[in-house]
Amino acid sequence: MNPIIKEARENYHRALLDSILTVDANGVASNADKSSRLSKEIAKGITDILLAFTQEKSLGQTSGRQFEEINMEFLRNTFPKLSNLRPGSWEIIKLGNNNRVKTSDFSQYEHLAYLSALTKANTELAAVLGNDYMVSPDVIIYRNLCSDEEINTPNPMVDNSVSLATDIRRSNGGKPILHASISAKWTIRSDRAQNSRTEALNLIRNRKGHLPHIVVVTAEPLPSRLASIAMGTGDIDCVYHFALYELIQAVKQAGAEDALEMLNVLISGKRLKDISDLPLDLSV
Repeated sequence: MNPIIKEARENYHRALLDSILTVDANGVASNADKSSRLSKEIAKGITDILLAFTQEKSLGQTSGRQFEEINMEFLRNTFPKLSNLRPGSWEIIKLGNNNRVKTSDFSQYEHLAYLSALTKANTELAAVLGNDYMVSPDVIIYRNLCSDEEINTPNPMVDNSVSLATDIRRSNGGKPILHASISAKWTIRSDRAQNSRTEALNLIRNRKGHLPHIVVVTAEPLPSRLASIAMGTGDIDCVYHFALYELIQAVKQAGAEDALEMLNVLISGKRLKDISDLPLDLSV
């Protein structure tokens, strides 16, 4: 029997190969930058290792949305099965701007709904505060609240005289707790590289209470572009590559020593990991 995460990783790649990870008639992979020889070579190397079939490239917007969906399914197939490490009632959903669920629906950010209402009603206040405090991550994991019966099993822990402000207790009337924000970036281009950092900083600055995990998942083939978002600490927990093991092999095959050195720096510095590491990291 295959380990669950190993099998989920294989299914994850299969889903990508059946949809957005394609190779066009000119031999260019769909996650490659056509203007970069090295990007095309590494991306093609990864798809060759993953046994991609020749197909036409998907449209950019569609690729982004499908990448979010596939990452969400990967997490649904893995993270809840780690209940021995991280027990709880979990929900994993694709958020986006059109979802009825918003960041303000969670305990750490519920005050943002009030702030949004104030700025809509007062144009002067809106001009001062702006609206960049509202964040819509691509995929989120949140924890449902616990009943007193759950909390008091197997030992009596609370009654109506204590623990009246804790977020996890359903009887306190709070909202679910945001556990993780996952930004899914099919590629990282220079004009979009910092979007995930901006989202992360807003989540950090505007929270009340526990900070959720903040991560980026990407299929970007160029180590230099991965470094543009993975380098540094304080905002993003870590960047996860959709096929890191295959990326390493493809960079070696390309003979790109500088790119391989950069990749090693990111990996040894714990700034870049494989998608298979994500469920276990989220269990911490």
